[in-house]
Amino acid sequence: MNENPQNSPYVKAQPPVDPSLAAYANDFTEIVDALPVFRPTIGCIVPAYNEADSIASVLDSLLAQTRLPDVIHVVVNNTTDDTVEIASHYAGPHMRMTDGVEQFTEIFIHDIGENPDKKVGALNYGFSLIEGCDYLLGVDGDTTADPRAVWHLEAEISSDTRVGGISAIYSIDDSQIDGTMGKFLIAGQRTQFAAFNMQNMLRGRNMAVLGGQFSIFSIRTLQEVMIDSKQSTPWVKDSEVEDSLLSLQIKSAGYLTKISAQARANVGGMTTLRGLDAQQVKWNFGAIELMWPGQRGDTKGQPFHPNLRLRWIENFSMAVNIVTRGLFIILLAASLSIGAFVFSPVWLIPPLVALLLNFRTAWSMKNRNGRDFFFALAWFPAEIYMWVRIGHFLRAWTKFASNKQVDNWAEQAKAERGSGNAFLFPLIFATAFFAALVFIWLQLPVVAQSTVLWIGWPILGVTTIIQTLTMFGTLVKRHRGYRV
Repeated sequence: MNENPQNSPYVKAQPPVDPSLAAYANDFTEIVDALPVFRPTIGCIVPAYNEADSIASVLDSLLAQTRLPDVIHVVVNNTTDDTVEIASHYAGPHMRMTDGVEQFTEIFIHDIGENPDKKVGALNYGFSLIEGCDYLLGVDGDTTADPRAVWHLEAEISSDTRVGGISAIYSIDDSQIDGTMGKFLIAGQRTQFAAFNMQNMLRGRNMAVLGGQFSIFSIRTLQEVMIDSKQSTPWVKDSEVEDSLLSLQIKSAGYLTKISAQARANVGGMTTLRGLDAQQVKWNFGAIELMWPGQRGDTKGQPFHPNLRLRWIENFSMAVNIVTRGLFIILLAASLSIGAFVFSPVWLIPPLVALLLNFRTAWSMKNRNGRDFFFALAWFPAEIYMWVRIGHFLRAWTKFASNKQVDNWAEQAKAERGSGNAFLFPLIFATAFFAALVFIWLQLPVVAQSTVLWIGWPILGVTTIIQTLTMFGTLVKRHRGYRV
């Protein structure tokens, strides 16, 4: 049998190719290949306030991107240090080669002087400069990114017109942190970021807050938000959490807010209790203002807007943490005072589940290190950090309940300069509270003390069981290969 298909009677003979047509085809192919490929334009805004220590690293990070932003505007506001002088060395055009392709960008430095709207004013000023672009990349003045971060963000947002904005996966670089307190606080913040990021990843990568640290937005979406919300600018000056409010408005306009699957950035962490307290209280206070019914008339769908449900869950979870820990300490001390405490190994289950959950969170970090594992497995550091967070939570709710107008941006700036002792208020209050409880307890007759314990321990037991089951559910949930 002849196996040569050329000799088979069933193979149709091919007509000869006209040399002139072949040449035309080659010319046509070359013309098509030479046509410019559409590339969306990205305008980058870097609001900077007293960022002399970090602005150079931020700009180096942007210039090292495999996909350069088409233009970079550094908007310096209210600064009292050398931010402008340092940033000015980067002003002008820049070129880099990536896979044999030349890319250009130009950096502009704007010193807008005293600006009562602070970061919001700087962001809106920058927005007015890049409205002709397709996308806005917002980068904080202390945030550096993985070299492929911009490339990933552009690829993801341009692939789906339903997406209004995408946030990078945030962490903190702890390689240059000095001091025991600084290392402890950064480890806690890294764990906090990791847990938050993974939670959003597992919710279909839906992100309730497009953090301003390193996020990309569709300009068209921002323009629609301005029209829909009757605003002249994307960001409003009367919110403590301008990024949370904008994310909520983007969602209300019918767009998706996502967290990237690949883009990563390291943000500036707080290395002092004073600074961390001011930052977290500002964030928590702003979130409460957004989610509390009637507090903001422009917040659509309060209090059950999709972006606010997670906020309510977070606050409820923190309240449960306060109840279980506070009750346990009170009941344990009360029981020991009258010799009524009986140890049961069952009480070791909740801290064991919490330890395993912290370990899994550390394991989920892409750039995990020994310090992250020690923070999780030693149990004690994570527990202390939880008490620190409880202090922030209580301070934020107390501020909100007082209905007193406070400039939390100014409070944070003051704290970062090393001024103010508001972070000590939770400790002072807790000391006074427990001292009062001890005094009252000692005045009670034995029968009343026994009754309190008889009622208190079952309440604590039921609450702890529910909390432990919730932690266990989070512990066994599949991470689907995500790394945070």
